[in-house]
Amino acid sequence: MAKHEHVRVAVIGSGFGGLGAAVRLRREGITDFVVLERADSVGGTWRDNSYPGCACDVPSHLYSFSFAPNPDWPRIFSGQRHIRAYLEHVTDTFGLRPHLRLSHEVLRTRWDGDALRWEIETSKGSFSADVVVSATGPLSDPKIPDVPGLDGFPGKVFHSARWDHDYDLTGKRVAMIGTGASAIQIVPAIQPTVGRLTLFQRTPPWVMRRMDRRITGAERWLHRTLPFTSTARRGLLWGIRELQVSAFTKQPAVLGLIENLAKANLAKSIKDPALRAKLTPSYRFGCKRILLSGEYYPALAQPNVDVVASGLREVRGSTVVAADGTETEVDAIIFGTGFHVTDMPIADRVVGAEGLTLAETWKDGMESLRGATAAGFPNWMTIIGPNTGLGNSSMILMIESQLNYLADYMRQLTVLGGRVALAARPSAVGAWNRKVQSRMERTVWKSGGCDSWYLDANGRNTTLWPGTTGEFRRETRQVDLAEYEIIRPKAAPVTAESTPRDTEAVA
Repeated sequence: MAKHEHVRVAVIGSGFGGLGAAVRLRREGITDFVVLERADSVGGTWRDNSYPGCACDVPSHLYSFSFAPNPDWPRIFSGQRHIRAYLEHVTDTFGLRPHLRLSHEVLRTRWDGDALRWEIETSKGSFSADVVVSATGPLSDPKIPDVPGLDGFPGKVFHSARWDHDYDLTGKRVAMIGTGASAIQIVPAIQPTVGRLTLFQRTPPWVMRRMDRRITGAERWLHRTLPFTSTARRGLLWGIRELQVSAFTKQPAVLGLIENLAKANLAKSIKDPALRAKLTPSYRFGCKRILLSGEYYPALAQPNVDVVASGLREVRGSTVVAADGTETEVDAIIFGTGFHVTDMPIADRVVGAEGLTLAETWKDGMESLRGATAAGFPNWMTIIGPNTGLGNSSMILMIESQLNYLADYMRQLTVLGGRVALAARPSAVGAWNRKVQSRMERTVWKSGGCDSWYLDANGRNTTLWPGTTGEFRRETRQVDLAEYEIIRPKAAPVTAESTPRDTEAVA
């Protein structure tokens, strides 16, 4: 076990959020920090998701840090390999390696109210930190449904985010469970090699063609030679998506026009009326995540593919049984069933000022102040927290806004001086979330007639931001101290052997 180490800031996770936080801390002159990562390399979800066909559905020039542009993206929508390489490049370019603590899984994080610091237990030793930045991300812990009989399945079982590259799918009978963003990339990638592919679909997604292409050598030369052209490209991509936001958040009826395009895409790709009927959604376009692919529908039309318009109910030996009674013999089961988004596992490992875990505090639904801080958890901040997700643009924009908030948070602690902590006021957290949920009522995600992973167990959308990225950046530009309690060490009891030290000052 490593010896105990105290740092100013402990960052949990080394995906876009964690590496972004590390870069921002260094740019603020803060070098006393560590990045705790449970895996043996950086990359977050882009390290874990290495399934065939894995790629981003946001254009590369927008899905990258503004402070670390990459003029050499190979495609409009880059694949997992190139995005992971980009994150390794960021790690090296900004000198983050000395701060990394790889293979350090955070097991417990507990607030010490007397010392005003966080005590952190990891798989390789203990740490303490004045501030904790949780950047584990919502797409980090796979969700596999509790399917009766799954434990007795004699074949291969794995989740899309834990792809078994040693298992050869050639000629195998494969069950693909789910039709989300991962599944629509996996299906066309494995369809040509498997013997038979059975797709279990509870709800069909809306699918638009992904207008992907190779970025030419001339374009890359231009971006390297004249960096402002890359900035302009990014700005154009951002602006187009900002203009789309009102259709999702204020005027869902407008999405009917795009829905017609999606229907035309389906009709062009799927000639079989029965299959087309299975693949036609019954909810408003945009209610669930819109998926991009030009290969998904053609793959489903191939003779070695079956679509079962039902979810998986049980497993009997090597037979998988759908909710509609359909039985299929398979050799392998691949789950593309998403992640623990509204019930993030890290929440069970964070114990706040009142002795409650974050999961217990959030038992009725996730809530935070400006997507960053939670009541009862002083000097704790999350990157990609509640209601910071997006339905049509790049999460890197939201991450960078939260990095602005983190930077000002650290500045405020420095100005206040000494041992000090900021604790989000419950009233401020409540007011922020009432405003967010009020705005959510008009959105297509709430009114579109679907049940999506954006919603928690109570039907609240605690995942997405109901506005533009520009609005969010304005809302997180700086910390409003009126929304926080300022906590200082309590005064020591007066005895014959001691004299009073600090006095408690709570604003």
